[in-house]
Amino acid sequence: MLKHIKTLLKGNIFLIAILITISIAYLSLMKMPQYQPTISNLDKWEHSFAYFTLSISWLFVFYKKPQKKYLIVLVCIIYGIIIEILQQTLTDYRTGDYLDVLANSSGVLLGLLIFNQILKKNQLN
Repeated sequence: MLKHIKTLLKGNIFLIAILITISIAYLSLMKMPQYQPTISNLDKWEHSFAYFTLSISWLFVFYKKPQKKYLIVLVCIIYGIIIEILQQTLTDYRTGDYLDVLANSSGVLLGLLIFNQILKKNQLN
């Protein structure tokens, strides 16, 4: 079963990374319903998770080119900054927030950390 999942992901990881990238842009720029989260700063956790997913998916797309991983991390962070700027400038129902940029960046850096650990583990086996 695990082998089938690996095969499925391996052939489609580029498409998955594109879909994640588009989904983040869509969800970041669409009008969201108003809700009162019961967990404080829940949106920052959501930002971190989204950008963790973004970075790790792109890192796996280019995992055979480890020299590009820092470029991928930089591009993911810049993407997060651009999305925050677009929220501020294109919409009147969303606002850009530097704390969101920090949450996005922390998710990207966590993705890099986890990716490095996965590669390290796979090289030892």
